[in-house]
Amino acid sequence: MTAIARRRLGRTAVHVTELGFGAAPLGGFRGAVPQADAMGALDAAWDGGIRYFDTSPFYGYGRSELRVGALLRDRPRDAYVISTKVGRVLRPFDAQRRSPGWRAGGLPFDADFDYGYDGAMRSVEQSMLRTGIPRFDVLLVHDLDTFIHKDPDAFEDHYRTALDGALRALHDLRAQGVTRAIGAGMNEAPTTARLLRDADLDCVLLAGRLTLLDQTACDEVVPLCAARGVALVAGGPFNSGILAAPAVPGAAYHYATAPDDVVLRARALERLAAEHGVPLPAAALAFALTCPVVASVIPGPRSAAEQAQILDWHRTPIPAAFWRDAVSAGFVAPAAVFTQGAQG
Repeated sequence: MTAIARRRLGRTAVHVTELGFGAAPLGGFRGAVPQADAMGALDAAWDGGIRYFDTSPFYGYGRSELRVGALLRDRPRDAYVISTKVGRVLRPFDAQRRSPGWRAGGLPFDADFDYGYDGAMRSVEQSMLRTGIPRFDVLLVHDLDTFIHKDPDAFEDHYRTALDGALRALHDLRAQGVTRAIGAGMNEAPTTARLLRDADLDCVLLAGRLTLLDQTACDEVVPLCAARGVALVAGGPFNSGILAAPAVPGAAYHYATAPDDVVLRARALERLAAEHGVPLPAAALAFALTCPVVASVIPGPRSAAEQAQILDWHRTPIPAAFWRDAVSAGFVAPAAVFTQGAQG
C-alpha cells in the first residue's frame, strides 16, 4: 500500500487523505451497484490507503450509509474519517405520499426535507444506526442551494430554517464531541459563497465546480475559504463522468447530458493531455489539489476496478508544461492554478 498524503480540514484537528471516497454512486440512484461491487470498491479504497469516506442518508435512501458502515464500523475508530449529512429525514416508502423528486434505485424509504434543529438531530441518530458508528468526524448540511430547491421561495425558507436550525444543531453536536467538524455539502458556487458569508463553517463540500470544465468556485468560494480558514472538499472531479472517459455525445455532465460545446471542450482537453503523455482523468484529479484550500478530492468509484484506476491516476505525475499550456489555451484561468508546482 502506498501512503496517501493527508491535509488538514480547515482550522480543525481533522486530517483527511487528499484522495477520498465519494459514496454517492453506491446508493444506486444512477445505476444498480451490486453489493459485491460496492464492497469491492470500498475494500480497494481502504487497501489503497484512502482514509476519508463521504456518504449521506440521501444516497440510495440509506443504502450508501449501510455499505460504508459495513467497511468501517469494526475498524479502529481513529484510523479513518467519515462525513455524512443532514437536511433530509428518511421514512418508510409510501407510494401514496411519495415525495417530489423521489428516485428509483434506492432502499424502500423516502426522504423528506427537514432543515430544522430536531430534524438534524434525528437524521444524525438515524445515520449512527445505519452505519453502526457512534460519532462522525464531519457533519454537513446537504443540498442547501437552488440547484436542488428550484423554487426561490422554497429555497429561501429552507435557507433561513437551516441557519437557525440544522446549523445550530451541528454546532451543538460539535461542542458535545459527536462530530469534530461541520459544514455544508453543496452543488453550486453562488449559494456556497452566500453560506460561507452567513455561517461559521469548518469546511464545504462542493460538487463539480472546481474542475477542468467548471471553475466557478474560483470566483468567490475559494477566496472566501482562504479568508475564513475553511477547507474545501472537491466532489465530482470528473463532472459526472465526462472527464473520466472519452468525451462522446450523450456523455454525462453535471448529472445531465453534456451540451455539445462541453463535449468539444472535453475533447480538446483530451488532446492536450495526450500531447503531454498524461491521461485526462489524472489531470482532472490533480487539478483540484493544486488549490491550497482544498483538503481532499472525492471521486465516486462503483467497483474495485474503478477504484484501482483512480488510485493509478492519482499517482500519475502531471508535468508543469501541461498546466502552462492549459492556461494558454484558455482551459484553466490563470488564477485557478494555485500552487507553485502546478504553475511550474
